[in-house]
Order: sequence, then structure tokens, then C-alpha cells
Amino acid sequence: MPHIQLDLSGTEPFIRPEEWKAIAPQVEAAAQLLEQRCGLGADFLGWLDLPVRLDSAELQRIEAAAQRIRSQSEVLVVIGIGGSYLGAQAALEFCRPTLRGKPSGGALEVFFAGTHLSGLYLKQLIRAIGGRDFSVNIISKSGTTLEPALAFRFFRRLLEERYGLAGARERIYATTDRSRGALRALAERQGYEAFVIPDDVGGRFSVLTAVGLLPLAAAGIPLDALLGGAAKAYQRYRDGNVLQNDTLRYAAARNLLYRKGKAIEVLVSYEPRLFYLAEWWKQLYGESEGKDGKGLFPASAQFTTDLHSLGQYLQDGRRHLFETVLDIETPEDGALTVPATEDDLDGLNYLAGKTLHYINRQALQGTMEAHIEGQVPNLRLILPEASPQVLGQLFYFFEKACAVSGYLLGVNPFDQPGVEAYKKNMLRLLKQP
Repeated sequence: MPHIQLDLSGTEPFIRPEEWKAIAPQVEAAAQLLEQRCGLGADFLGWLDLPVRLDSAELQRIEAAAQRIRSQSEVLVVIGIGGSYLGAQAALEFCRPTLRGKPSGGALEVFFAGTHLSGLYLKQLIRAIGGRDFSVNIISKSGTTLEPALAFRFFRRLLEERYGLAGARERIYATTDRSRGALRALAERQGYEAFVIPDDVGGRFSVLTAVGLLPLAAAGIPLDALLGGAAKAYQRYRDGNVLQNDTLRYAAARNLLYRKGKAIEVLVSYEPRLFYLAEWWKQLYGESEGKDGKGLFPASAQFTTDLHSLGQYLQDGRRHLFETVLDIETPEDGALTVPATEDDLDGLNYLAGKTLHYINRQALQGTMEAHIEGQVPNLRLILPEASPQVLGQLFYFFEKACAVSGYLLGVNPFDQPGVEAYKKNMLRLLKQP
């Protein structure tokens, strides 16, 4: 199985060898805290060895439910917010890239709801489903989070009106707490099939639990490949030596750049299929590091598109950022080749016969060189191919590096106390007469 690689050559002009030597013991100490489960938030480390200890019976139940969803429906509506949907959407778009969300070959179409409070979006989504048969996967630890809870009210009513109470019961799948909460109580009262969000796995680390696995299996993504990649990463990244472990090297590099005043990390991709992977990554790092007045601000950009809008700032603006570039190395079958034209009015016949993937890679290389010359450090994660196995590795790579990064900052990477502030104000305003 090919594995991802971390290239830090784009940081060499910015990080001195003695700085690497100085931070190595700190990184290794943070990694040891994680492995020994004695650091802040240690009660939420269930994700750490999850790829090698998944319950086979639960996995079989997920696969069976996914098959029922495919047999009974043309559409699956996944209702959740934050970690309850971003991992699944990232994996779907990575493994099964779509144009305007429409899969090919009659595959199950997956929509996401409960991700915001837009009534227009919900109305358009219901219209897009139309008369097609559909099922719902409602994902919520508590069952009371405002956005998904409201969306579920609409879709539960729609299911009950279309299929009756008994029919709706067969089409609603709940992923929630093992024993408590409003959604668990509703699932038991109504008889919905329910799957568990483990108590020791926080939402943003939950993509390899039923939270992500059920919608992915329903969409036809091979779970054995995804989980096999994550299991390989678990074994590969256990080494506590910072020089031998790419998760530790990544955590160290970004922390050293942070100490030098680089306050923003921009995750850069050159393929649209990576858009939601970047969204998942932003939540993972933003919620894990952004507390106590600390942490890098996680941003993302889609190149070459954003080079025509953000390129000037990135090249010549304030030097308070660095880039982490995701580079898919191997093109897929059927890569498009540039045709020649007789008139060559655009002057591009010199590219005739070359693939767009080749041209895209030259854009990546040229941009990295330009940005490094412009004093923007660049890290590069090389993905050997766009496969579920590689994605499983990437999920685990980012999760482990994130936990180590949080410990390096001296924060608890597994809580999110600041998230509650806006909720309190919003609920106060909603309850006002």
C-alpha cells in the first residue's frame, strides 16, 4: 500500500537546524503524553487506536444498514453539523468527485442538511429530492443541537407524511450517544436503528466511527480500504522519534513557524475533490488549537483558482502565513490531453500532447517556488494517489499531528469551550418575546 510523505524542503530557508534540535525533545514529550494517555483531555483519546480495534460486529451492522439504505432509497439525507458531517462529506468528495453533487451511474445521491440555518437551502433540498425515495441519517450526540435538530423536524415530518409512521421508522437511522440524550430517547421510543458515537471520541475526530462510516458505506465507499489505510497510518506513526515520524515533523514545523510570527496556516490544494477535506481540516485544527489566546488560524485555498484572486496577497502581502500543500502525485485513468489547433491563436500548441495533470503539477511547483522566494514557507504532503486507502492515512495523519500540536501549545486539544458562547447568546435572543 503506498503511503503519504511529508516534504519540508520548502521550510529550510526559514527554520535553522539548531531550532529543529531545540524543539525535538518538546515534540517527543508531547507525543509521549499522547501515547501514554496522560495529557490534557485524555478521556477523549478513543480515536488514537480506533483503526485497529473497531468492533467487527458493529462494522457488519453498519454495512448491513448501508445495503438497506441503497435498496430502499435513491437519496440519503445526512443531518449533522461540524464533526457530524464534515468527515463524511470530505471522504465522499475525495473518493467520488461529483459535478454539482450528482453521482454517476445511478449511485445513491447523498445530501447534507442541518449544517446551517438557511431556510432557502432546506426548501431547495426538499425540492431536489422530489418524489424520489429517500432515507435519513440523523447524527447528534445530544439530539438538541439547534441546526440539525430543526432540520430533522422537517425531514421526519416529510418521511411520516410520505411513508406513514411505520415506513418512516424503517428509513430513519440515528447516530447518537450510547445511553443518554434526546435523540437516543427518541430512537428507542420510535424504534429507529441506532449507532453509537463513542464517549471517548470527540466530534471532529469521529470520521472513522459510525458518524462517518454509515453514510460512506451507503454511498459505496469501501470501508475496508479506508480503515486499512488508517490502520497502516496508526502503525507507521507510533515511532516517538521526531526525525522518523512525519506527524511529529509536521507538528514541529508548524509550531516553529508559529513561534516566528506565522499566525495563519493555509491548506492549499490543486484539485476540487480536496475542497471538503480542507473544510474538515479547518474544524479539526481550529477547534483543537484555538483557545487560551493561542493557536494558528486555519485557512484554505483552491489553486490555481485562488491564485487569480488571492495570489497577489500571498506573494507580496503581510508575511504572517505559511502554506501546507496537498499534492496528488499520480493522475487517474483517462487524464485529459491538450489537443493541438491549426491556428494556435492562443499560442498554447507547445502544450499539445501534455496532460492537464502534468500542467497542474508544474503550476504547483512554480507556485511553491514563487511563494518561498516571496518569504512564504511551504510544507508539502505528497498523496501517492486519490484512493480510500490514502485518505484513511491522511485522516489519521492530521488527527495525530493535531493532538501533538495542541500539547505543544499547552492547551487541551479535545475541548471547545469557546463554541458555547455564541450558542448562549443565540438561544437567549430566540427565547426573548
